[in-house]
Amino acid sequence: MNAVIYARFSSDRQREASIEGQIRECTEYAKRNDITVVGSYIDRALSASKDTEKRLDFLKMINDSGKGLFDTVLVWKLDRFARDRYDSAHYKHILKKNGVKVVSATEGITSGPEGIILEAMLEGMAEYYSAELSEKIRRGQKENALKGMNNGSTAPLGYVLNGSTKKLDIEPAEAPVVLEIFKRYAEGEDLKKLRDDLNARGLTTKKGFPFTYTTLAAMLKNRKYIGEYKYGDIVIPGGIPAIVPQDIFDRARERLTKNQKTPAAAKADERYLLTTKLFCGKCGAQMVGESGKSRTGKMYHYYKCLSAKRKTGCDKKAVKKDWIEDLVVNQTMAVVMNDRLMERIADRLLAIQGAESYDLKLMGRELSEVEKGIDNLLNAIQAGIFSQSTQKRLTELESCKEQLEKAILTEKLKRPALDREEISFFLHRFRNIDVTVPEQRQRLIDCFINAVYVYDDKIVLVFNYKNGTKTVKLNELGG
Repeated sequence: MNAVIYARFSSDRQREASIEGQIRECTEYAKRNDITVVGSYIDRALSASKDTEKRLDFLKMINDSGKGLFDTVLVWKLDRFARDRYDSAHYKHILKKNGVKVVSATEGITSGPEGIILEAMLEGMAEYYSAELSEKIRRGQKENALKGMNNGSTAPLGYVLNGSTKKLDIEPAEAPVVLEIFKRYAEGEDLKKLRDDLNARGLTTKKGFPFTYTTLAAMLKNRKYIGEYKYGDIVIPGGIPAIVPQDIFDRARERLTKNQKTPAAAKADERYLLTTKLFCGKCGAQMVGESGKSRTGKMYHYYKCLSAKRKTGCDKKAVKKDWIEDLVVNQTMAVVMNDRLMERIADRLLAIQGAESYDLKLMGRELSEVEKGIDNLLNAIQAGIFSQSTQKRLTELESCKEQLEKAILTEKLKRPALDREEISFFLHRFRNIDVTVPEQRQRLIDCFINAVYVYDDKIVLVFNYKNGTKTVKLNELGG
C-alpha cells in the first residue's frame, strides 16, 4: 500500500512546528501498518474550509491521485482534510473514483458518526443527479447514432468528420494507406516489418505518432473500415463509406486472431469489505485481509489481527472473511429495515446539516456582531448622540450587513440543504440493495458501519449514529 501525507496548519491557531508533528505521527502510523509513504503535500497558514482554491498542494494532490502513484491519503486528523462536509464529500468522491481513500493517523475510527452517513448521502445524491444527466446525454447520443452521426469519437485514419452532416467521410490522402496496410497483412506480411516500413516512409497515425504494433492491431480489428457504424448496441451496416473490401478485412482479421496470443484472464483481487473498520477486541489493533491455500489447493480468505500477525503479544485467532462480512451486512440491514431507527437518523441528519458549513457559521457570527453594532448606533442617535463619524460608521455597518446577507444567501445556494423527503429517499434506497453484490455490500458498510470489534465470544458493532452500538453474542448465533 502506497500513501501520501497531507498536512496543513492555520496561522490563527497553530505554528509551523505543527506541520512536523502531523508528518511525524502520520509516518509512525504508516510504519505500524506496513504502509509505504511515497510523498507529502503541505499547505501552510490556510483554512480547510475557506479559499479551497488557494490550497495549492491540496488541489495538486487531488489531481495527482488519478496517476496511480498512491492509494491512500494519510492525515493527522480528518479536519486537516476538510472541515466542511460538502467539500469533504466532493473531494473524497474524486479520490474514491481514482481508487484512493483518506485515513486518519490519530483517530482509530472515523469521527462524527452521523456525518459519515450525511457524507455518503451527499455522494449518493451527486451520483444520482450525475446518472440522470448521463441518461439525458445518452438519449441524445442514441438519437445521433440512429442517424449514423458521429458521437464525439476521433475519426480513425482514413476518415474525416464532415462538419455539416456530423458523419464520417473518406480522407483521400489517408484512405490508400489504410487499404495498403490491410492488403499487405492479409497477404502474409509480418506486422513488425509492415510497421517498420510505414515509419521509415514517414507515415504516421491520425494523431501524428509513429505506427506501433498496438496501433496496427487496433486498425485491423476496426469494422468501420468495412463501412459498419456502431455505437453501443446500435449497428448500421453501410452507415460509413467503406475503405476496405469485406474479403480482405476478413482475411486480415482471421490472420491477426491466429497470431495473437490470448492473454490470461486477470486474476481478480479479493475484496475485503471491512478494511480499516475491523478491530481486534483483545488488543485493539486493526484486523487485515489475508489469504492462504490448503493442502488440497483450496483458497481461504480471512481477517487477522496485525499484532497477532507480527507476534507482538496478541493471540487472537483469525476470522473467516465471508462469515464476518455476512454477519456485519445482515446486522446492518436490520438497522436499515427498522422504521423508528431510520426516522431517528433522518431527524439527526436534518439537524446537523446547518452545523456542517463552517463558512456559514463564521458569516452568521459576523452578521450578528454587525447587527449589534447597528443597534448600538441607532440607540445612540435616538439618545441625541450624532456626528459625521457616527453617520459614517452606520453607513459602513449597513453596507457590511448587506454584503454578509448576500454572501450567506450565495453560500446556501451553493450548498443546498437536503430536505427530509430527500434524506428519507436516500436512506430507504438501502432497503432495496442486492446484498450479494460486492459493490452494494461495500456501500452499505461504508455508510452505516463505523467500526467492528471482534472478541472470542462476541462481536461489537459501532454504527454511524449516536449511541449506535450493538453487541452480538456468538453463542446466540444460529448455525
